Amino acid sequence: MAVDFSGRWKLYEQENAEDFLRAISAPEIYIKMVNEVKPLTTIQQNGDDFSICVKTPLRSITNSFSIGTESEFSTMDGQKIKATARLIDGKIVIESEKFTHVRELEGEEMIETFSAGSVTLIRRSRRV
Repeated sequence: MAVDFSGRWKLYEQENAEDFLRAISAPEIYIKMVNEVKPLTTIQQNGDDFSICVKTPLRSITNSFSIGTESEFSTMDGQKIKATARLIDGKIVIESEKFTHVRELEGEEMIETFSAGSVTLIRRSRRV
């Protein structure tokens, strides 16, 4: 059975966010605010086509992509990256030059793992 990521997800916990943002050279304003902001993520999935909107008090971004096709992604700090999203064992895996982002579902939770070198950020969201 295919995994359906569709829905609204509210961040409730994250680990190692500041170290990860420093590792990818994010602006200091984002590093200072990362533990205060709880983004709301809305995912629309239609087969292999995705639209993911992340809203915070600072800004909202929407990334649309298809599995297996190179796409341009906007990061929360305004950077643009090119990457190809893949679906591996029910997980969305996006690898860029700076970091790898893995999104997976465990029951009613979405777990995101971001890795840059030896630094890893784990974010947990609940369906709302």
